[in-house]
Amino acid sequence: MLGWFALAENAAPGAADRMLESLAADLVGTGLRLAGAVQRNSVPGPDSACDMDVVVIGEEDRPIRISQSLGRGSTGCRLDAGALETAAARVGLRLEGAELLILPKFGRQEAIGRGFHAVIAQAVAGGLPVLMHVPAEQRTEFSGFCGGMGQQIRPEAMREWCLAQTAGMS
Repeated sequence: MLGWFALAENAAPGAADRMLESLAADLVGTGLRLAGAVQRNSVPGPDSACDMDVVVIGEEDRPIRISQSLGRGSTGCRLDAGALETAAARVGLRLEGAELLILPKFGRQEAIGRGFHAVIAQAVAGGLPVLMHVPAEQRTEFSGFCGGMGQQIRPEAMREWCLAQTAGMS
């Protein structure tokens, strides 16, 4: 099953990331075997809006910086697509034996077939439940990707959804 959630447009920046990181920590504490990653945004430097790191679940001591500094006044995308691909590869190596996959989001890279796109497809094909945030800007592409297999979950119901999806897997 492919579970996803949305937040209100006026949600604080990074709210989805913080929710997923908290949920992942909670679920790991219950003994659930998780694969996936969470995103952490840190205080901005003088030449960037924020620094973005992806933390692979189970490799918390090895965050991957997925943002790049483009200098003051730049307007281009700050995402380091190569670093995101590295994160996706590391998550892919951790799918075996997992009961649930948590990912930061189905973003622009996933919408064009990059980033975590292949990891999501691999998990779904293997029957591994997946949970992620889907921003409003990617909902059309996500709908095409999941082909009706997605289930929207209210943010306050994510923990229960995860536990229901993994019941009996241990």
